[in-house]
Amino acid sequence: MPNAGITGWGKCLPPAVLTNADIATFLDTDDAWITSRTGISERRISHTLLGDMAEVAAKRALACAGLEGRALDLIVFGSTTHDDQCPNMASGLQARLGADGCAAMDVNTACTSFLYGLSTATAMIKSGVIETALVVGGERIAPYMDWNDRNVAVLFGDGAAAVVLQATPRDEGVQLEKLGCYGESREILRIHGIGGAYVHQGRLLGATEWQFEGQDIFKKAVHGMGSACEDVLRRAGLAPEAIDLVIPHQANLRIIEFVAKRAGVPMERVYVNVHRYGNMSAATVPVALCEALEEGRIAPGARLLMPAFGGGLTFCAHLVRFGERVTPLGASDAELPPASQSALEMVNAWRIAKGAALA
Repeated sequence: MPNAGITGWGKCLPPAVLTNADIATFLDTDDAWITSRTGISERRISHTLLGDMAEVAAKRALACAGLEGRALDLIVFGSTTHDDQCPNMASGLQARLGADGCAAMDVNTACTSFLYGLSTATAMIKSGVIETALVVGGERIAPYMDWNDRNVAVLFGDGAAAVVLQATPRDEGVQLEKLGCYGESREILRIHGIGGAYVHQGRLLGATEWQFEGQDIFKKAVHGMGSACEDVLRRAGLAPEAIDLVIPHQANLRIIEFVAKRAGVPMERVYVNVHRYGNMSAATVPVALCEALEEGRIAPGARLLMPAFGGGLTFCAHLVRFGERVTPLGASDAELPPASQSALEMVNAWRIAKGAALA
């Protein structure tokens, strides 16, 4: 049975930065309040569609693997904030990459979407259905944000990243994973105003209201990710000392610290970039993976532990053995178009538009 090694990786982060000081211009908050509770200093706001970010990330991942789009047998696109519900995001990315005829599917498990997608593509490679896959995690959350709600407006940002998986006889790729969901608690994280449930309720579609019960989410996140890490390590017969780097979902610094403690891994072996980007939902783990590689934090053959949680409330943890190559084979010149507005200008425009629509 073949394994599914990670042979390419690429990220795309929009250039516009929304700082804590920017948010303080329209919400009753400040940098000290935000950083002390979340560890977040800034986040990115996209001036383009999610599909644009995914295209750049995917082309960079393919170049890194030394492949072109036509080599793909499958695209799995993990996201909650689709440009379209029908047709799906993966089919649009297939067309952009010239990956004619390959299978294309979306996965929506909120912040765990990339890792659930990684499991899906890995299983299809291991079973012999396909040989080469692209797995994307991306979100454009900003247009859906309730920018008047301090509890959520400070947390989230936009971004995308992708990895290429290829069949290999070598012992690399996803070794073990634990997937789960606390379905009974799904109501503690809900975005009202998106989906067919709201069509005939007199609610303006897209004018969202976030149900976000922070303390309960915190407890479920720590328990879900922590227990998933323990399960994977136990089944692998590994002590925490065997893990070279933990690359967790970047939701909140305190959650990351609690999960690391429960997993028995010191923070110096945990990758953290939540201060730069906030919670990019499905994009957090693949972006962090890309940056850990760029910074030389991942050595050939490294053992990685990747836990995450998201709406639903889904949770997971993946044990990954990285391959021998940790540098790109090539580079892509794909770039986003320049942004004509600052992040704060974009956010204020959405705030004004929502206010007018609801008036």
